[in-house]
Amino acid sequence: MTTVSISPVRRVSTGLLLVLCFLMMSSCATKDPRDPFEPMNRAFYKFNDGLDKSIFKPVAQAYQTVLPQVVRTGVTNFFNNLYDVLVALNNLLQGKLPEAASDVGRIAMNTTAGIGGLIDVATKVGLEKHNEDFGLTLGHWRVEAGPYLQLPFFGPSSFRDGLGRLVDFKLDPIYWVWYHDVATRNSLWGLYIVNTRANLLDVTNLLEKAALDPYEFQRDAYLQRRRYLIYGNNPPPEKDQETMPKSELDDEQPAGQASGAPASSPAKQAPVAPAPAAGATTLTPAPQPAI
Repeated sequence: MTTVSISPVRRVSTGLLLVLCFLMMSSCATKDPRDPFEPMNRAFYKFNDGLDKSIFKPVAQAYQTVLPQVVRTGVTNFFNNLYDVLVALNNLLQGKLPEAASDVGRIAMNTTAGIGGLIDVATKVGLEKHNEDFGLTLGHWRVEAGPYLQLPFFGPSSFRDGLGRLVDFKLDPIYWVWYHDVATRNSLWGLYIVNTRANLLDVTNLLEKAALDPYEFQRDAYLQRRRYLIYGNNPPPEKDQETMPKSELDDEQPAGQASGAPASSPAKQAPVAPAPAAGATTLTPAPQPAI
């Protein structure tokens, strides 16, 4: 009997080809240009949601029940103070020197007067808590977000933010401070995950009750919040708006202000629907600890 062996290189090439074919088929079935891999992302979202409902959410609920609020606040403050090191570094990489100096001041004050970060003294004296990571640093230097991604175990992301997560992990203070103490390091990571999930219980409960499509709600909220953290209240138009045909852009302008042909007489103009109230159809991002 003749045995046919397949080399490792050919196996890897075949696997990559199958992944590329899957991504191409996924991109053909999407409606949102920001989410070309929607079928694949929905599959990963379903996996993450099942994992959360079976493990992470019950553990977080038990954690919230057992520990009083003052203890959980202390744990949150401890991790916020620890990860302010990454916030300061990313503000420095973005050239935001006053913010980086403020972050260093927060770390020094909370570590000393705040008993190792358990008490957020810095906020009480007026040092603002910032929210930066390497994905936001790349966005600050105008690196495009790329397609939206739902990462297994990690949740919503993008090509840019996925790269940022990798860099942030390599610089994680827990990894370096407890480099030689694996048990303590892993315990702290576990506590961080459970505490962060407990802080998000109210948000996810609202998501489950209010959203007709939780996947789309999470995706849109994530992308809008990331743009807000990079650009604030003045984000540039997204690519689908920038490439919109001129006639479509003109239709969105108020009557009498469109470029091109002069405005028709009032008698022939169609009534203009009133603009929606602010916040009626958009999500207002709220700062929260980086995950």
